[in-house]
Amino acid sequence: MQPPVLPAATLARLLRLARLDGTGVLAIAGAFAIGHAAMGERGGALIGLLVAGAGAVELHGASLLGRGNPRGLRWLVGSQLYLLAAILGYVALRLVSYDPALINLVLTDGMRQHYLDAGLHPEEMDLIVKWSYYLTYVIVGMLTVVYQGLMLRFYLRHWADVQEALDGN
Repeated sequence: MQPPVLPAATLARLLRLARLDGTGVLAIAGAFAIGHAAMGERGGALIGLLVAGAGAVELHGASLLGRGNPRGLRWLVGSQLYLLAAILGYVALRLVSYDPALINLVLTDGMRQHYLDAGLHPEEMDLIVKWSYYLTYVIVGMLTVVYQGLMLRFYLRHWADVQEALDGN
């Protein structure tokens, strides 16, 4: 049986995770925002910036904690809730805005011919693409709920240990 982890070690682990997660969210969402902006897609760029903001909020919380300010914990928890809301909002928007014209963008002539050779009718191809679209966004939403939920749980579960570590400084 291993001894319990010291509050200072818990704080260090929590700070590492928050910095890694915040930096990852900021970098990935920022890259998506830049990519969408370069393609002239204002909506995608805006969503990317909103999601990148969650990474910045998490990094701010980690910075506060690193300086011994317990308010950083609230920023970390808030960043997870904000990110969850932003991504689920995006997923909901994509689910209600399916455009059948996307099928022409997704299916190349070679793919379309491959499906026809396999005996699928054009309506069946359209249905496959439509359900693949919906399934993709449902999976993104589900993974977001799981990941952000686990992050939130981690931060909340270690709240008392982090407070104790900060009080000891």
